[in-house]
Amino acid sequence: MYDVSQPYPAQRAPVSADNMVATSQPLATQAGLTMLARGGNAVDAALASAITLTVVEPNNNGVGSDAFCMLWDGQKVVGLNASGCAPAGWHLSRFAGREKMPDLGWDAVTVPGAVSAWVSLSNRYGCLPFADLFEPAIRYAQDGFYVGPKSAHYWQLLASRYRQYDDFAAHFLPAPAAGEKFYRPELARTLEQIAHSHGESFYRGKIADAIVAASTRSGGVMNRADLESHEALWVQPTAIDYRKVTVHEIPPNGQGLAAQIALGILRHLDPEIVDSARWVHQQVEAMKIAIVAAQKHFADPRAMTVSIEALLEPAALADAAQRIGPRAENYPVAELPTSPDTVCLSAADASGMMVSFIQSNYFAFGSGVVIPETGISMQNRGSGFVLDPAHPNCVGPRKRPFHTIIPGFVTSGGAPILSFGVMGGHMQHQGHVQMVTRIFDHLQNPQAASDAPRWFIHPDLKLSLEPGFDPAVAESLAAMGHVLVPDTHESTYGGAQLIQRMSQGYVGGSDHRKEGYVGGY
Repeated sequence: MYDVSQPYPAQRAPVSADNMVATSQPLATQAGLTMLARGGNAVDAALASAITLTVVEPNNNGVGSDAFCMLWDGQKVVGLNASGCAPAGWHLSRFAGREKMPDLGWDAVTVPGAVSAWVSLSNRYGCLPFADLFEPAIRYAQDGFYVGPKSAHYWQLLASRYRQYDDFAAHFLPAPAAGEKFYRPELARTLEQIAHSHGESFYRGKIADAIVAASTRSGGVMNRADLESHEALWVQPTAIDYRKVTVHEIPPNGQGLAAQIALGILRHLDPEIVDSARWVHQQVEAMKIAIVAAQKHFADPRAMTVSIEALLEPAALADAAQRIGPRAENYPVAELPTSPDTVCLSAADASGMMVSFIQSNYFAFGSGVVIPETGISMQNRGSGFVLDPAHPNCVGPRKRPFHTIIPGFVTSGGAPILSFGVMGGHMQHQGHVQMVTRIFDHLQNPQAASDAPRWFIHPDLKLSLEPGFDPAVAESLAAMGHVLVPDTHESTYGGAQLIQRMSQGYVGGSDHRKEGYVGGY
């Protein structure tokens, strides 16, 4: 059983079932449930949902995205890093004279990894034929889908950003209104090619040829070897004990390690009353230490100069906890690029398999580059690099950029207990901390934890509180020395998808800040 109370203004109730899918778009949730009903497992459900999201939520992800995943395979937590590398031609000299990496055009595009994630996960863990996973997405691309209200809002908001890109305009403009039916027949044909070639066309076939040709025409340097050399990496997730549970994250080049640093500090402190000023202060101070560590050290692990073990060193975390006092501390910052536009999802089945999956364009529709006659919008993950040659995240050939997207996973006593994510760029590691503390310190159910107002530390370490906190909390935090800045943008605070395992079945929550839902049977 779980605590059924809903202490925050809620538009949704928690859902319980033996099989469950939680995503940010209803059609994607239905696609995952369809695969489960056909006899597929949680991996099949997660992949069908992810592939459908590339069609129906293009302002956050696409076939040209990157992806990460963690899952419980029946014995252990397994991780997959399907982020792509920079082209071999991306030497630092290519960006000479710039103050920061571009975020539009081919010089923002790294090799997309999402397709490789779909292939790798299906090959290793899927039950259903790979092509079956594409059926809902192909149907919505070919026959049309009704655009959701939040997607329509951001689609229209972003239209002017990409208007100069003719292929983007041809495929995505004019921006549709909420409830308008939108068709993507070019993408339907692309998805069919990927499905029938088991992903080979994307990296080694006709789609690869189209990507390289588009790059060459526009002065980009992505070539066939860049695509052919890409591989999704199976990785050992990092783990840290937090009170009675263990929190797992994908190691860098993602930022999940920052959530573990913060939780590793907080485990040495007694939990404060939930939603109080002291509760926010305690978590924010721990998170600031973690953010500074991420800004200084996180990068492609081959380039990091400080080890993961050193960053999670128990004595150092305990010492950091002792330094958290009643006043806010100031820290030097060296901001890494971040963006809030992502999709995350969770799936679980009656056998006990649980999946946390996340894929993203980086910013909005990505780079503005759409490959002609394919409907593929290319991400702009190259924007995640910096141009400081002394920083481990400096751009370089065949190097993975710093990533904000992180799946989340929690175990207890060696068994899975929570698969979750909180999309939203710089919100993600902060969101992981808030979900873990709410669910395991304060026993909130996943929907209540998602509904609760969130705090957000900006990259410059200023603090915002989402509407919903008692105004006295903001006054107290300001008196403690926190620099508060108003921010009422819903997108700042991300979007969570959570599935918690109970003694029987699961209970799930889906963020009201997105247009999706959690469903099951």
